[in-house]
Amino acid sequence: MPTPPSMPPSMPPSTPFMSLTWTDHVTGRRGFLVVDRLVRGVCSGGLRMRPGCTLEEVAGLARGMTMKEALHYDPRARYVPLGGAKGGIDCDPRDPAAYEVLVRYLRAMRPYIADSWTTGEDLGLTQELVDRATAEAGLTSCVQAVYPLLDDEAAARRRLADAFAVEVDGIGLDALVGGCGVAESVLTALDAAGMAPGQARVAVQGLGTMGGATARFLARAGLTVVAVADIKGTVANPDGLDVEALLAARDAYGTVDRAVLRPGDRELADEAWLSADAEVLVPAAVSYAVRPDNQARITARWIAEAANMPVLADAERLLTARGVTVLPDVVVNSATNAWWWWTLFGDIGDAPDLADEAFTHTRRAMRALVGEVLARARRDGSTPRAAAHALAADRLPEITERFGWYAPGVRATALPCHT
Repeated sequence: MPTPPSMPPSMPPSTPFMSLTWTDHVTGRRGFLVVDRLVRGVCSGGLRMRPGCTLEEVAGLARGMTMKEALHYDPRARYVPLGGAKGGIDCDPRDPAAYEVLVRYLRAMRPYIADSWTTGEDLGLTQELVDRATAEAGLTSCVQAVYPLLDDEAAARRRLADAFAVEVDGIGLDALVGGCGVAESVLTALDAAGMAPGQARVAVQGLGTMGGATARFLARAGLTVVAVADIKGTVANPDGLDVEALLAARDAYGTVDRAVLRPGDRELADEAWLSADAEVLVPAAVSYAVRPDNQARITARWIAEAANMPVLADAERLLTARGVTVLPDVVVNSATNAWWWWTLFGDIGDAPDLADEAFTHTRRAMRALVGEVLARARRDGSTPRAAAHALAADRLPEITERFGWYAPGVRATALPCHT
């Protein structure tokens, strides 16, 4: 694998506010925390665990979180965007020692989580696992740093707990909102191009939390899912896969039991999803999946980055030159993060039907944001990524002027996580 860039193309240069490397005294595994920016003394960004995770990777992800937060800034809303951050651990989550490594990492990061860094699940981890390890590490909440910024802490805790208790067709609302946002991004791009959902085919890499939910929402919107990929390889069917059957046959890591495949379903090589005969590709698993050495296999018209940083910078330049539009991660997969804060700050979370309210709010927000990004790209003659970064760059100074970097004297109160 080539050395990854520290930031995607068109990303403005930035020196992180704080960057640190931790070494586990038991296994020698390394972990990282990068705080790209603070707003009112607080930052937001998930924690990932994967073999080969690097400080450079985490820094790029933290910068992306700053962009995601800024892009959802609405001066009329209760939700005030936070700064961007990210955590990472260089460890295989399937390793028997992984959980204890996670607990020790969280113990080491306890001062930051207690006062300034709100975190949650990312690649390789589930929210349930993060919550359990957070408690074992002696912390009472993975998002406790944000509570002093809220008008009513008790009400915020209740809203988030209620939202996380909701399931839709057996899948938690928290696992579905991000996929809803990705799907809405794709649908907005199709609308802008005058293509009906029923005319579009899609291939999805990864059937974990984000990829699985995205596949479900796109299939229910009328797109034909012709290929999905997991750690075992690609499953394809040009006539369309039974998405619900595949989702029901997943394990905790998003790997599909091949026993549920139908006669028309084919098992192909790992990267076969790239060359699927589809209009849309959705990389929803690992970073750096689309590289200069494999991008030529792609015939799709759009790539929607459901994963963080799945398209390398050099690959994106080659794709753009031959007419492939990359819908960037800082926009496409931002709904999960925003949903947490919409709920905590009180923009949503009090309706009788929490799932309907969450999906309605997500669809409306993502339609508006993606539409604005595509319009800016057309006006500037740029890519959607460059347009998204330009929009964020416009908003960051206002956020800083209104709210500042620090909140002197504010300390987090020990509060339980959403479970």
